[in-house]
Amino acid sequence: MATTQPVTIEVDTSMRLVAPDFATLAVRASLRYDQRDPYAVHVVFHPDGEGGEPISWSFARELLSTGLTEPSGIGDVRVWPWSTPRGEAMALALSSPDGNALFEVPRNVLTRFLRRTYGVVPRGRESEHLDVDAALTRLLAERER
Repeated sequence: MATTQPVTIEVDTSMRLVAPDFATLAVRASLRYDQRDPYAVHVVFHPDGEGGEPISWSFARELLSTGLTEPSGIGDVRVWPWSTPRGEAMALALSSPDGNALFEVPRNVLTRFLRRTYGVVPRGRESEHLDVDAALTRLLAERER
């Protein structure tokens, strides 16, 4: 019996960091989905210039999906529909002890990304793709760092 490799989807995009005065600044980012972590999506921000480390945020795929049509999330990650002069977008608000950031993300990019993730792991079938032993091993390894 042949085994298949887990599927990872990665989409490079440009998000716009929204300043308090609503001026925006383009930020390079990637959206990631890994079949081995079927409930989560990851947003990776890529710093410009030399030496900067990428910054990654992980949160529920369902939060992102719900945020396409209505405000979603509480706490550190919130998502909601947002109209801009550049077209339909999504607002992605991130909060941490280090500060808060609001990003504008093109709605069509998120819609296509989510559609691709559901092609790999359909909504409601995430538990069929979850390897609990591997997930526990990863969590314990991260804790030991």
